[in-house]
Amino acid sequence: MRAEALGPAVIRIEATHAALVAGLWLALAPAKAVEPISLMAGGLFMGINFLLLSSGIRWVLTPFAGRGRVRSGVALLVLKMALFLGAITLLFTRVRLDPLSFTLGFSSLLAAILVERVWTLSR
Repeated sequence: MRAEALGPAVIRIEATHAALVAGLWLALAPAKAVEPISLMAGGLFMGINFLLLSSGIRWVLTPFAGRGRVRSGVALLVLKMALFLGAITLLFTRVRLDPLSFTLGFSSLLAAILVERVWTLSR
């Protein structure tokens, strides 16, 4: 997939991810199966992470690759990953979140990516 084509796919994935998290909340919160704040925090955390990653690939790596500076782009993406790992560590050590609900919101992005790719390939 070319860098220019990433934009619409990322938007579809983010929309599917938001719909999945909202659907999980609507289905599981009334039964007290998930903690809504943790579920939304996991979904929001992963949504922002995915958006920054896709933007980094589109805006950082692609221009640098044309000029032969891939290392700079990779270094910036590694810095982003380190910052997000630090943020998730702070979330789990300082804020009381339900780990299972957070993981459900977090991993719903993987399902959204799978749904989007299957939908795109079936067209």
